[in-house]
Amino acid sequence: MSPPPLSFTNSSSAKKSILRLISDRSRRPRQVLPEDHVQGIHSLNEAIMVMASMISETLPKFTAETLKLAAKQSERCRVIPVHLRRAIDRYLKEQQVEHMRRKVLCLSQSFNGIKEVNLLLPSSTSKELVEDPFKSMERSQRWKVKTAYGDIGLKYQEEQAVAYVAARMPAVYSALYRVLNEVRRRVPDFTPAKVLDFGAGTGSALWAIMEVWPGSLEHINLVEPSQSMQRAGQSLVKDIEKMPIIQSYDSIQSLTKHINKSGRQHDLVIASYVLGEISSLKDRITLVRQLWDLTDDILVLVEPGTPQGSNIISQMRSHILWMEKRRSRKLQNAANKASKDLMTLKTGSFVVAPCPHDGPCPLQNTDKYCHFVQRLERTPSQRSFKPSKGPLRGFEDEKFCYVALRRGTRPREPWPLDGMKFDTLKEVQAKRTPEDLEIDMESQFDAEDDITATKNDDDNADEEAEDGDGGDYEDDEKDESPRADLGSGWGRIIYMPFRRGKRVEMDVCRATNEEGTQGSFDRVVVTQSKNPDLHHQARRSLWGDLWPLRSGKVSKFHL
Repeated sequence: MSPPPLSFTNSSSAKKSILRLISDRSRRPRQVLPEDHVQGIHSLNEAIMVMASMISETLPKFTAETLKLAAKQSERCRVIPVHLRRAIDRYLKEQQVEHMRRKVLCLSQSFNGIKEVNLLLPSSTSKELVEDPFKSMERSQRWKVKTAYGDIGLKYQEEQAVAYVAARMPAVYSALYRVLNEVRRRVPDFTPAKVLDFGAGTGSALWAIMEVWPGSLEHINLVEPSQSMQRAGQSLVKDIEKMPIIQSYDSIQSLTKHINKSGRQHDLVIASYVLGEISSLKDRITLVRQLWDLTDDILVLVEPGTPQGSNIISQMRSHILWMEKRRSRKLQNAANKASKDLMTLKTGSFVVAPCPHDGPCPLQNTDKYCHFVQRLERTPSQRSFKPSKGPLRGFEDEKFCYVALRRGTRPREPWPLDGMKFDTLKEVQAKRTPEDLEIDMESQFDAEDDITATKNDDDNADEEAEDGDGGDYEDDEKDESPRADLGSGWGRIIYMPFRRGKRVEMDVCRATNEEGTQGSFDRVVVTQSKNPDLHHQARRSLWGDLWPLRSGKVSKFHL
């Protein structure tokens, strides 16, 4: 007897039927069937697989608890690893305190000089200049730019290198660790074996990579024009065991000269706190294009968390996305033999972080700018050598801007809230039994946590990040199995959320379509009465965390 035909007119009843069939088959004793039944069973198995995939697509991807773990990307206070602190202390042990304070002060003044130069540059540039800055240049001039871009604004001598290790390296390391750790969590199958660090300085990125992906790094190329910075970096790692192969170069031209074409691709390319030292936009874009050509998978750019740093990151992001879109169009339209050379690399590019979309930045031409903050515990050298009118706090906040770009196209993933149903506060209370009734401490003390500020500007947000509101902050869970995918269904919280009684207000950068080609900057308001679960998550969300969204057009963001 052949199996009965399956009807799929009613998807809900069909799913129940398939589940009953699966359950019945699992309980039956194993038996040998006649050959004429085999074909029918194969058809049944195919139907079961189809229905199983339909069920998996409609089932929610997260629970309320795993949603919180996947969205958490921030870190409250980063503690510098013991081996790095000891390496810094050994390097600085012969330095005198007064001399070091003067060196650190001089370095700070040099950074301020670079900042003043950047302030003279236009805060925004035309779309045409960012996309193709060489369009109007003659061929000879274009070639000249390619060989002259490497002029760095700040020349690091021995004194500047020592001051940098003492005052800046821990903060730069903390920002890089934060960025790379998010890349690791968002792309769990990515383990870089070969890395290029442009503007390597004293090796902050190398230390962060070894901490984020322990044991995966096999080879790293460091590009650093300052011999003093190179020597400082080598001194810091001399006592570390099982180091990767490290090769240092003073320019990208030197790197490409000594490495054949097949060995120039790197899994990960990093340029941190260096683009701001190049005053020309055209030179910056030329540099980033060359870095992108050396990138096989992911490119990470990091700059100080200032309006100028944010503008630089936004320009470089726009240019790479535009360049790869143009390249993809050429590949689609080209039918000649020359186009095969363009097929050697993956086409397209998309933003891994922080942007949840690949469209124009919604903060362009506004009084806000995209940046983040990472708190770190000050090292003994920072507390000893940083000039201060009074006693220094035990921590400092490093503001930074960044973008992580990956080759390929953004994956299409279900949005995290699709299929999830949340009860209102009344529904939750109605489901409680007398045995389950407990004192709701969160509701009882909500009034004490009200934020009286009404202006949401950078000063207010920075002050909240500095003062902190860690009363109900929970440390990152050690179980990192839930992760936020690279689809467009996760928004990014920009600035510190405001908690006003039983509601939380957040500024979220989000994608407006499933393809992630457009984005917007919106105020999300979550109330306890309408959604206790998301309200609980919002209260524990911090600046830089992700926020889950539901697909489809949303007219109001009051949840």
